[in-house]
Amino acid sequence: MAADSEPESEVFEITDFTTASEWERFISKVEEVLNDWKLIGNSLGRPLEKGIFTSGTWEEKSDEISFADFKFSVTHHYLVQESVDKEGKDEILEDAIPQSMQDLLCMNNDFPPRAHCLVRWYGLREFVVIAPAAHSDAVLSESKCNLLLSSVSIALGNTGCQVPLFVQIHHKWRRMYVGECQGPGIRTDFEMVHLRKVPNQYTHLSGLLDIFKSKIGCPLTPLPPVSIAIRFTYVLQDWQQYFWPQQPPDIDALVGGEVGGLEFGKLPFGACEDPISELHLATTWPHLTEGIIVDNDVYSDLDPIQAPHWSVRVRKADNPQCLLGDFVTEFFKICRRKESTDEILGRSTFEEEGREIADITHALSKLTEPTPVPIHKLSVSNMVHTAKKKIRKHRGLEESPLNNDVLNTILLFLFPDAASEKTLDGTTSIDNSNLPSESEDYNLYNQFKSAPSDSLTYKLALCLCMINFYHGGLKGVAHLWQEFVLEMRFRWENNFLIPGLTGGPPDLRCCLLHQKLQMLNCCIERKKARDEGKKTSDNITNTYPGDVGKAADLLGPDHRKDTDKEKGEVGKSWDSWSDSDEEFFECLSDTEELKGNGQESGKKGGPKEMVNLKPEGRLHQHGRLTLLHNGEPLYIPVTQEPAPMTEDLLEEQSEVLAKLGTSAEGAHLRARMQSACLLSDMESFKAANPGCILEDFVRWYSPRDYIEEEVIDEKGDVILKGELSARMKIPSNMWVEAWETAKPIPARRQRRLFDDTREAEKVLHYLAFQKPADLARHLLPCVIHAAVLKVKEEESLENISSVKKIIKQIISHSSKVLHFPNPEDKKLEEIIHQITNVEAIIARARSLKAKFGTEKCEQEEEKEDLERFVSCLLEQPEVLVTGAGRGHAGRIIHKLFVTAQRAAAMAPPEEELKRVGCPEERRHNPVSDFPAPAGRELILRTTVPRPAPYSKALPQRMYSVLTKEDFRLAGAFSSDTSFF
Repeated sequence: MAADSEPESEVFEITDFTTASEWERFISKVEEVLNDWKLIGNSLGRPLEKGIFTSGTWEEKSDEISFADFKFSVTHHYLVQESVDKEGKDEILEDAIPQSMQDLLCMNNDFPPRAHCLVRWYGLREFVVIAPAAHSDAVLSESKCNLLLSSVSIALGNTGCQVPLFVQIHHKWRRMYVGECQGPGIRTDFEMVHLRKVPNQYTHLSGLLDIFKSKIGCPLTPLPPVSIAIRFTYVLQDWQQYFWPQQPPDIDALVGGEVGGLEFGKLPFGACEDPISELHLATTWPHLTEGIIVDNDVYSDLDPIQAPHWSVRVRKADNPQCLLGDFVTEFFKICRRKESTDEILGRSTFEEEGREIADITHALSKLTEPTPVPIHKLSVSNMVHTAKKKIRKHRGLEESPLNNDVLNTILLFLFPDAASEKTLDGTTSIDNSNLPSESEDYNLYNQFKSAPSDSLTYKLALCLCMINFYHGGLKGVAHLWQEFVLEMRFRWENNFLIPGLTGGPPDLRCCLLHQKLQMLNCCIERKKARDEGKKTSDNITNTYPGDVGKAADLLGPDHRKDTDKEKGEVGKSWDSWSDSDEEFFECLSDTEELKGNGQESGKKGGPKEMVNLKPEGRLHQHGRLTLLHNGEPLYIPVTQEPAPMTEDLLEEQSEVLAKLGTSAEGAHLRARMQSACLLSDMESFKAANPGCILEDFVRWYSPRDYIEEEVIDEKGDVILKGELSARMKIPSNMWVEAWETAKPIPARRQRRLFDDTREAEKVLHYLAFQKPADLARHLLPCVIHAAVLKVKEEESLENISSVKKIIKQIISHSSKVLHFPNPEDKKLEEIIHQITNVEAIIARARSLKAKFGTEKCEQEEEKEDLERFVSCLLEQPEVLVTGAGRGHAGRIIHKLFVTAQRAAAMAPPEEELKRVGCPEERRHNPVSDFPAPAGRELILRTTVPRPAPYSKALPQRMYSVLTKEDFRLAGAFSSDTSFF
């Protein structure tokens, strides 16, 4: 039985030929895509307007299909146009020629400057391309090409699609396409030839006409006229007389006084090489017929000077080296360095080894006996000499990265008050009268979180940027930073205010480094005011302690704020507490004096006991308020100013407060920490107003929390009765507790809210231990800010509309990126790249203006035309030359080519004049005005019946392009499929 079953199994091996093959499935997928995109039937559009291929909007849709396991991408390219209304569609004849076949003959858009290659070769407004999906895949064999072409033909026939369908064959770099377009009883085949070497007989018009006529195979005699469009492209690469004028700044000129392009505080600008590499001149003969001109291997009538249309495009240099872009890029590279300043320069210059060891008794005397602060003449050269001596000591015989001349120049630029004897009293030398505070440029620092453009931080960023590029790189940056920190310490110790910083607390809109410098300036102001107050007190020790007016009159109005408001009254002798106590310890009250004033009983007793206290720390009398209990005038006390804070200190404080949690104890502790300023003000108020109560303080400090109402008393009179608000009546609230805790102590003897000594040392320590990378991160917003201002300044001279838009985009992008604490490097690189691009565009504009001599034009009208022409060259892919070779711009372009040809042939200048002046001389001269065309393009068109004399007359077209590297023929040949 087993043996019998074997032949029976062979009987059932039946192949089912009714199932679809891979090829049929592929055709079905193509049809499905065409149906999905609604490319079925005839869809005539409007006639093509001139230049629409360049000015119009092109869109594309893509899908993916597969032939077995080989994937193809299907892409529909089309020009967006308004569709014809439905009534017009009904009038379309059934046998009308498809839109794509009509476009073959359209002459309005020959040689578009920017379009898909199939648009340039065939003049199509809509087409579909099937190409291998993977870039490396290619359809190479002829059988596969024919199979795909058959698939396309069947799909077009089944769907009735009249849009041309192309298949890309061979390697993609060759841009080889074959395709087909079908209509009612007609078909157009799109064919292509691509060769590396061109046969000699096809380098001119007569040879190409022979190919075209033989391919058409028209049986009619005579043959209908052939319409010809020709374009020759000439390339100018050699700018002999227009060398690029931008020169790198003269580094040596800085010290000699001829600052030039390297002036500190001004960024350089411009391209180091010509940003325009080539000029392409396209000479076009748009409407020619076969018998009008002669162009063969012996003679040609195609003289570019006589061409009716000239158009020009410029080729831009790839990534030209630009000074501003390089400056910012090199500075940004510092952000990625890991070395510390000590590692770059050797051992720290901030070590105390270099100082002379003084007797220990001198140190003790500083703690016990205050000594006057020595104010020497601020000498940058002495400071530099001392610092460099320290650096050399640690570095041996090795020279410092920055020489003395450069360093002195930079320090005098950063600290102009060092060279002035008028500012030795420590006042800042900022002139704010000319600052454009309301202008957009000035307020850029707010958007970029950098620093004002006249500030020390901004200047420091520019100097470090220049040092990094020209004077020693990273070592120079580290050296200048150390000198800067030494200068900061010198100014702190000698009470010299830092120039280039606005007064007041740190501006949180600026970068952290700028805030730190402002904080240091606040510390110097407090220390300076305290030291000056001590000196002044020696002259007015007999002033009555409570009489603020007399002390203020002696001191003058300028000192009233410093001495009364910030430091309390000067009436009390400053000898009662030492300078050292104030500098290193909190101001503790004198016990005997407290007892004498009865301040201990102030807390236990009521207002009656406090009336006996002597009033202290009064600033001035309030206009209308009086104390509730005794009716005495209410005096506004001298209070301590709140401690200035930088953003990192605020962040630390908020973290500490957040860590206290939400428990009742944590909330109570948080409230007490936040009420330090309130407690100080209460103590000052009690000292200035003996016998006061909490309601008096609230009326002055927070009037909204004291509610007054009109009530009628026993006598029937209307009187005002006031009481504390609801939140003030809450038992054990922060205000009540602080009032009970507060002692009547004037501001000058209170514990300081702001310890300037400690804060100054913290700032100096912070500055000293900044790595160059950290410093670059802090100052990069300032550098970008300066670069944007420089770009805006340069653009205003050129007035380029496209650049204005890009600058606005840069400002918008930068403001978003730089407001984050640690912006990503990639986003910062994008900003720098945008700035470099704008610099390159402006450099290109200047290059073209120099080449076309816009400044040399005497006639205003010609100058305006040239400037408009140059701006169009920057913004448009191709610009039409008005008047062709006979126009003003055309004559300049002609002269450029003639000069380049003369330089190439080493011809004397006399021959150039002959060639320009006389056409015959120019023709017979061995050196022509123009080089050989870099590209020759021809379009041949006609309408003939094909394949038989009685067939329908259909459009035929052939495009030819000849360059040094390849030769291409792209033909579209239509035939009648009904009458053949």
